[in-house]
Amino acid sequence: MVLHAAGRWAESRDVLAKADELAQKLDFTSVTEETGALLGNETVRVYRGEDFEKLMISVLQALNYAAMGDDEGALVEIRRCNERLEKMKAQNKPYEQLAIARYLSGMLYEDQREWDSAAIDYVAAAELQPNLGVLNEATLRLTKKTERVDLYERMAKKFPGVEVAAPAAADGQVAVVIEAGEAPRKEQGKAKGGPATFVAVPVYNGRQAPVPAAVVTFGSGEVRAVPVTSIDRVAKLHLDDRIGKLVAKSLASAGLKAGVAAGVGALTKSPELGVLAFAALSLTQEADTRSWLSLPAEFQVARARLPAGKQKVVVRFRGKTTEHEVEVVPGRLKVLVLRRY
Repeated sequence: MVLHAAGRWAESRDVLAKADELAQKLDFTSVTEETGALLGNETVRVYRGEDFEKLMISVLQALNYAAMGDDEGALVEIRRCNERLEKMKAQNKPYEQLAIARYLSGMLYEDQREWDSAAIDYVAAAELQPNLGVLNEATLRLTKKTERVDLYERMAKKFPGVEVAAPAAADGQVAVVIEAGEAPRKEQGKAKGGPATFVAVPVYNGRQAPVPAAVVTFGSGEVRAVPVTSIDRVAKLHLDDRIGKLVAKSLASAGLKAGVAAGVGALTKSPELGVLAFAALSLTQEADTRSWLSLPAEFQVARARLPAGKQKVVVRFRGKTTEHEVEVVPGRLKVLVLRRY
């Protein structure tokens, strides 16, 4: 993630590929670890990552490839991300889809002039994130271009204020993807209701105030970036789906510890020692607060049409201004990826 933030795309790609391979190897259940977790706490288990964190490996890889101008490599990663999401849906997990993945694939398909695929992914992103605002210009333009009349009319009714205009043949497009802010941190909390009230569970808490929208200047025009995916929201939704299982496991752990303590009391013929054993084992209860802290709080996108040639893009975020020179190619869409804290 440090390499990615530094714009060292190829090196980041290689390390994240190893992370992805390791995540897949760790995706199994260890009986020894599970027993240790029941008698101790969740931190004795290898940290396998939340499901959304595994998905984020593919999203970041796609952005690495896109920043290098490798649309095909980026699309391979997006397809892998979507396949994983479909697998989760098949397991009846109510997981939040990642609108940034669908919107990014829409831009990549548009760059390759695969208009139909681009239109489908733009529509999918708009349905996942209904507040894309001006970013839906591409959704309307391409559903109209591909003569998907029903989709175009439905999208036009949903976004009546978005203006659509065909780009000039000599122009190109620039899209700035901004990974903004810091991901929420896992902290120890308590479950709610009945006996579970005393069970330690992880909760996500934001590390910052609400993330402001970046302001991007393309030539003489200024655009406010639009939030496409909130990692804060995705993280909490994924964790909420697991809380029931975590509570059940913690209650089972408490029962097992009580049984072990009773056994200690019986073997030693000392009820007091049994009580002390239970107290000692109970002190080991601790929520697993490990998480991927270097992720952004949200993904924002700003885009514009520009004349061909070298163009300057200026980005302002939290009082910091940076300038970037991009080469605009007629009929193509250039993706600029930036990490901002």
